[in-house]
Amino acid sequence: MIKHSLKRILFTILALSVGFLIVTGLSFLGNKSKGPLENLFSGTARMVQSIEEKTILAKRENKRADKLKWYKRYQENISLLMNPDDFFWGASDYHSVESYESILNLEDSLWITFPLIHIYTAWGSNPEHQFPELQVKTILRLGSTPVITWEPWLSAFDEKEYPGIPKVEERDKGCLKEIANGVYDKYIVKWALAVKDIQLPVFVRVGHEMNDPYRYPWGPQNNEPQDFVAAWRHIHHTFLRNGVNNVIWIWSPHQSYGHFKEYYPGDDYVDYVGTGVLNYGTVTTWSKWWSFDELFGNYYKDLSVFNKPMIITEFSSLAVGGDRAEWYVDALNGIQKKYTLIKSLIFYHISSDKTVTDKSLDWYIINDAEVLNAVRAIISSWDKNN
Repeated sequence: MIKHSLKRILFTILALSVGFLIVTGLSFLGNKSKGPLENLFSGTARMVQSIEEKTILAKRENKRADKLKWYKRYQENISLLMNPDDFFWGASDYHSVESYESILNLEDSLWITFPLIHIYTAWGSNPEHQFPELQVKTILRLGSTPVITWEPWLSAFDEKEYPGIPKVEERDKGCLKEIANGVYDKYIVKWALAVKDIQLPVFVRVGHEMNDPYRYPWGPQNNEPQDFVAAWRHIHHTFLRNGVNNVIWIWSPHQSYGHFKEYYPGDDYVDYVGTGVLNYGTVTTWSKWWSFDELFGNYYKDLSVFNKPMIITEFSSLAVGGDRAEWYVDALNGIQKKYTLIKSLIFYHISSDKTVTDKSLDWYIINDAEVLNAVRAIISSWDKNN
């Protein structure tokens, strides 16, 4: 661990030194250098991350990919991924933008290796909005499959690069209709072709929780259900028109807001039904200690009518308000015994989450010995590939 940290520091210092020299040499160019400079810094960051990831892969005592030999037939076959005989564990961690060490440490703590790794990316013109090629390739090199939540935030698009798009202050209202009408096709096509170049299967979860009227601009406060369906189908068709056949599409409504059938794009456009299950406990005025059955089980019948495999895209519980270890035990036992359409579960392992409240919420379980012991016991008891 110490050696790894030292190497990371040295690589970072090197990158910063190079960046400083470049800034000094190009500062007189002013705004004209913004594009190339941004690209240069992005390239430097990618180089540092790539070196670090290779170091992790090379130095890890037990090569991670070796533990996923059983999964290789899935990783290379989209049909098997869409109709799995096995259960797929996964995890997301915001630190994975910089390094996958946090996810690897969670694996070590749970005595398991994740076939799926979940990442998030938003729409826009900036470098961070483009297809996350380095992250995706690293996940594949680790022996896993990427799950990408692709969020259609539209405020970051440059009007010069995308002439004809609405003004920033007007983009949220009717944004899905604009997507369906092809206004953002230049971006969608570029993203799709990058997915195509990956060749191996990739899960894509686009416009999640589209039925939630409070959270995202693509929700019903700005759009009609038919607009979401039209936008989804347009994106899907755009991928197919460009020869992209390696995407597994996750349709992911918020279970609490219903109207599932109105928002469903159709069997030909959906491969998995996904939903997040997060127990906020008593940290907010609008939440209480909800069980997995209350959060998910009450809606299972309505979601199962689509007869698609299900994936829990975010799975976690906070520690405030109840017995967290017991929550995990009840949830995992329920998945095994009652909710048989669930084929995958992704731990939402975020240490500082401010997406819903002003408070910084800690979803980490890696420091909770009681939870780790409980989850390990269940995974060991019913995961034949553990």
